[in-house]
Amino acid sequence: MNQPSQQVQVDLGDRSYSIDLGEALWEHLAESMDRLFHPVRVAVITDDNVGPLYEPTLMDAFCDRGWNVSVHTMKAGETHKTLATVNRLYAEILDAGCDRKTPIVALGGGVPGDTAGFVAATLLRGLPYVQVPTTLLAMVDSSVGGKTGVDMPQGKNLVGAFHQPCLVVISVDTLQTLPAREFSAGMAEVIKYGVIYDADLFARLEDDIEDLLGGDAAERTEVIRRCCEIKADVVSKDERESGLRAILNFGHTVGHAIEAASKYGEFLHGEAVAIGMMVETALAEVRGKNLGGLRERLGPLLRRANLPIEPPDCDLDRIWRLMHADKKSLGGEIRMVLPERLGEVTTQGGISLKSVREAWGMC
Repeated sequence: MNQPSQQVQVDLGDRSYSIDLGEALWEHLAESMDRLFHPVRVAVITDDNVGPLYEPTLMDAFCDRGWNVSVHTMKAGETHKTLATVNRLYAEILDAGCDRKTPIVALGGGVPGDTAGFVAATLLRGLPYVQVPTTLLAMVDSSVGGKTGVDMPQGKNLVGAFHQPCLVVISVDTLQTLPAREFSAGMAEVIKYGVIYDADLFARLEDDIEDLLGGDAAERTEVIRRCCEIKADVVSKDERESGLRAILNFGHTVGHAIEAASKYGEFLHGEAVAIGMMVETALAEVRGKNLGGLRERLGPLLRRANLPIEPPDCDLDRIWRLMHADKKSLGGEIRMVLPERLGEVTTQGGISLKSVREAWGMC
């Protein structure tokens, strides 16, 4: 049985959990769940892209243990991360005979992960769950930290709950089946960690990004581990985003508005975040910050990751309205995470439409 080659701990007292990284960790996943839950039933939530790829392998590992396993498949894509999907999953899981001791397994990228986490947070007043991310974006970001939720027409992730997983298992080899565009979208979140927290990681990406894109497994594992370490550290210090954790939203206020404006159909999440990082970096300059050439380094790195950096031609007044629906807005005031320098960001208020227009035009 393959064992994790790397492990990161998320320290949250009696709700602490590990992030296990390696290759082909399916038997390790089953053994860990047996130890954590001693389950009779298990409910797997996945989507119709990932399910056909990994459901048979997962079932082989699970069914040898005599568990009653039900698989619940949602349609792939952000447009299906809705309360309607959640309601259907509730009914299916209850009809399968699951109870309050039934663990949920979230198998896939950020969409099934966020949705499954919200189902686990709310069904039967809370079920245990395990994250098994299969996309780069989910591995380094959405699978860790306990943010769960679904979208509304007014904006992204507006209905949700904090509900920590009991375990995160990352089989890096699943990235081999990830389309190149999806991998690049995940790289936006990787690059984000360099900007907000770790200048050395940013420099490493400038040196090695072609190796990551080319499939170097060892390099990918190391970079994913570092991103998980950063997120685990931030979450351990600020689980519910009362302060420090907000730095993880760099690029997301503008990015989420771009996604919503395009009705979640034109841009992948990471693509929108890449544009958002460029606009928010330019906005820091508009507000008088000397960033030491950060924007001139960030743009080329994002381009090398095959990510867009120029804002779309769209109604900026609508973007502005959508930004007001962002969860970080307080009292009608837009608050954004803006760079101070490479490796450091702060949350700032007093953002004006005029300054956003100026920053938009600089990108």
